[in-house]
Amino acid sequence: MHTLLIDDDAIGVFLTERLLKRESFSDNITSFGSAEEALNFLRQAPAEELPRVIFLDLNMPVMDGWEFLEALRPQEAQLHGRCRIYILTSSLAQSDTARVDEFGLVAGLIHKPIDSAQIQSVRDQMGAVET
Repeated sequence: MHTLLIDDDAIGVFLTERLLKRESFSDNITSFGSAEEALNFLRQAPAEELPRVIFLDLNMPVMDGWEFLEALRPQEAQLHGRCRIYILTSSLAQSDTARVDEFGLVAGLIHKPIDSAQIQSVRDQMGAVET
């Protein structure tokens, strides 16, 4: 399954990619160090190349995760039903948890560091959607 990973932390990206591969979640991972690059990719990608899952870090310079989600709103109809977004954050702020509901493409919030149980939970949710 095509997976997009958007995070400005190179070590976090490396570890998350390794975990996704080790857990056989995805061998097709496209990573971006900035939300702007990922947004450009999504705007230009043909429907068949859209990712099934996006793991999105909230805290990034220039364009943070919330700004990315706002900028993605015009493509929401194209992505709905094809792509699920999981927010990655180290924040424990209740405001972040509450704000997730504002975005229809966001399937959940995952606290960093991501682990095998969280990957299994995403896999289970994806299976429930596809059946």
